[in-house]
Amino acid sequence: MDNLAAFFLLDPEVCFLNHGSYGACPRPVFERYQRWQLQLERQPVAFLDPARGLSGWMRDARVALATELGADPDDLVGVMNATYGLNIVAQSLDLQPGDEILTTDHEYAALEKTWAYVCRKTGAKVVQVTVPLPLTEEAQFTDAVMAGFTDRTRVLFLSHITSATALLFPIERVVQAARDRGVYSVIDGAHTPGHIPLNLAALDADFYAGNCHKWLMAPKGSAFLHVRRALQHMINPLVISHGWAEDANTPGAKGAFGNSAFIDALEMQGTRDPAAWLAVPAAIRFRADHNWPQVAQSCRQLVQDTAARVRALTGLPALSSAEFCAPQMVSMPVPPLDPVALKAALWDRKIELPCFNWQTHSIVRVSAQGYNTPAQMDTLVAALTELLPPLSAKG
Repeated sequence: MDNLAAFFLLDPEVCFLNHGSYGACPRPVFERYQRWQLQLERQPVAFLDPARGLSGWMRDARVALATELGADPDDLVGVMNATYGLNIVAQSLDLQPGDEILTTDHEYAALEKTWAYVCRKTGAKVVQVTVPLPLTEEAQFTDAVMAGFTDRTRVLFLSHITSATALLFPIERVVQAARDRGVYSVIDGAHTPGHIPLNLAALDADFYAGNCHKWLMAPKGSAFLHVRRALQHMINPLVISHGWAEDANTPGAKGAFGNSAFIDALEMQGTRDPAAWLAVPAAIRFRADHNWPQVAQSCRQLVQDTAARVRALTGLPALSSAEFCAPQMVSMPVPPLDPVALKAALWDRKIELPCFNWQTHSIVRVSAQGYNTPAQMDTLVAALTELLPPLSAKG
């Protein structure tokens, strides 16, 4: 596989091993994004008028993404980021005092705060189960989650791919178990689109939000919320604007611009730049033009080989078997240390890499995309070989 660094805008002086945080947009996709912005500025009134093009362009992006993700375009809508989409869901649910939100100890901090906020307003409470580590069998995850269901469980909230621990959770059985119990399934797919094959119709979660700016490599500000058709009338936008209709919470209601009430209320929210969302089809085309399954497989091999080298250096076990590790991203335990000091020392060497403490673990997380090389991983391993002994001694 040819390296794709020439297609990206990243600083060539930086060893960038952190695609998982915010992604990186390829130059052809970024240029399409800028053309959309230029078209907006040339005639903003015509551009932002739903009847003169915007509604159709937004639908074109929905159709392209829905095709990629195995969904109906009328069941997903563009939002700014996955956290925003999940906030829409969390704040739309009619939770009551004593209701339980079942989740795990691997969830993203911003969403932990979201549910804490919702619980403060509603009197519901979060029930957190511990997923055993290392994760090597589907039953470990499923049994841990299933044990957390009670008669008060109203919501099952899970990451599909976790952020801190870079685990790929096998969520299919517990999503079905939630449906059987009349429990809403809410899935944080921030790291999932473009990272693993995803068929939203087959998964059939009630609510699923994912980012397009990470592994799909669209511009920042592009994400989606997918809602099962029978539940779309429950969704209330965080901002009430032109797309909202008074009967929006009636099943089958139309929005102000002829789409469903679900889509219009979330798409048409006053003046905003929709260019990032409109560039999503260009990101999908870029991947198709560059044989992305082969790129992804090469990246998976690169991060797994690097993780094996770090394990040999530290003597610490992996958090999971390869089957349950995010394909292009791995969190690697290191000896206890000050992660801020390690991150600063790596940055002194122009290495961009997340370093943090999670529960009892100090972790470095490496993620690879088509612009990364084995030589960059050599640079990382050499730096860790030099830095870990003194920093862990201080820790």
